[in-house]
Amino acid sequence: MTDGLEFSGLTKRYGSATVLSNVSLHLRPGRVHGLMGENGAGKSTLIKLIAGVVPADAMTLRKDGAEIAVTSPADAAAAGFRIIHQELNLVPQLSVAENILLGQPLPRRLGVLVDWPELARRAEAALAELGIDKIDVWQQAGSLGLGDRMLVKIAAALVSHKGEVAPCLYVLDEPTAALAEAEAEKLFSVIARLKARGAAILYVSHRLNEVMRLCDDVSVLRNGQNVMTAEVGHTSRAEIILQMTGRDVADGYPARSARVAGGEVCRVVAVSSPKLRDLDFILHPGEILGICGLDGAGQTEVLRLFLGLERPKSGQVLLQSSPAPRSPAEAWARGVAYVPRERRSEGLMMRMGTRPNALLPHHAGVWARLAPERTWANDLSGQVGLKSAGPEQSVWRLSGGNQQKVVFARALAGNPRLLLLDEPTRGVDVGAKFEIYKLMRDLSDQGCAILLASSDLPELLGMADRVLVLQGGRQSAILDPAGMAPNDLLHALYPATEMS
Repeated sequence: MTDGLEFSGLTKRYGSATVLSNVSLHLRPGRVHGLMGENGAGKSTLIKLIAGVVPADAMTLRKDGAEIAVTSPADAAAAGFRIIHQELNLVPQLSVAENILLGQPLPRRLGVLVDWPELARRAEAALAELGIDKIDVWQQAGSLGLGDRMLVKIAAALVSHKGEVAPCLYVLDEPTAALAEAEAEKLFSVIARLKARGAAILYVSHRLNEVMRLCDDVSVLRNGQNVMTAEVGHTSRAEIILQMTGRDVADGYPARSARVAGGEVCRVVAVSSPKLRDLDFILHPGEILGICGLDGAGQTEVLRLFLGLERPKSGQVLLQSSPAPRSPAEAWARGVAYVPRERRSEGLMMRMGTRPNALLPHHAGVWARLAPERTWANDLSGQVGLKSAGPEQSVWRLSGGNQQKVVFARALAGNPRLLLLDEPTRGVDVGAKFEIYKLMRDLSDQGCAILLASSDLPELLGMADRVLVLQGGRQSAILDPAGMAPNDLLHALYPATEMS
């Protein structure tokens, strides 16, 4: 008898396209198994097969040597599988507590009335597993920030239910993509506890540093096939990247080839707004100014100042010596381009093609002609390295990395003077990530100024010329990243009283 879970022959086709081909995984108790691959390699499909969300064309599953069937989410739950999907599919109108127990029998009094205090107790206990006490379980889930929403999703997988099979497998799909560094550390502690209890953990991530740190084993998918399985201690970062991409990819950041110019693109003078305080900086042509802080510290709001979506109560926001745009339409017209944090909900029309998505702010209205637009869209696709079936392919059919490239194509179409980037590489694989870094570097070398809001501290240190630090919406410092390590930058995110 073999301990743990053995998945063999996982195969899934959509029409003539084979998304997964005869993939096998052995997930052992008390071990963290990393799963890596470029966007479109088949990771999300594999998770959906394990979760019973979509039917497999072929799949054999053995639990401790005995064959079992998983053909629905109910089967997966009955087998002891807990799945934390990357998509934050919370019900925004319901409370945090209701979302945490969503899909589970609610505690009741006398078998009829919902026991609301018990509901809250269970939700708070699940959050406490993550070391989280700042989230009010009665507030609406839709009012939470992105990081807190992910914490709620993770907490939902930690709730214990009377009479259920003890969880034997936790599947975490990009769990830290929306988390700040401190929140991610709390999650890592939970993973260590689950591992100590004997659970198997499938950890799906594009963050190679996390996989090398957390995982005991790692498998790599490429083009729907398992091209590598190894113990992490017996492989290397370079080998994993090579197996993911099939080519040598620089595991780093492209160097600057042009100096930051004099003059200024924008200036913020003593600005305070509903969510920001004491903001004061100048951004020069070709400069990349990183923006960092704990979750909800105001990073997005700094970018929104230049879109006309965050209005200062005091101080000045200037774009090329004129008052900042009053609306997103005016911002695009004045050479400001924006890549939002949530590409699916904020940046893309998922059912429409790459052409209308890339050219949306640049349309000529009723006078737009289809043939020139397709040519333009194809040129932009070439610039960003977009892989698609053509300019009319619906973006929901693209991988996450290619969806992000569509958003970047839109930014490039306007020849921006100022580029606003909010978590531009979240959920993007290592190959696509380097391509995005190269696009950023090429733009900055051509004189485009960039505001880069990111929770990826190595990314900030590798790409930014200076880093603006926010603490609770207040500008606390502007740092020179030269010679800094990620831990140095992490310490700067906390008030001095918390670090003492």
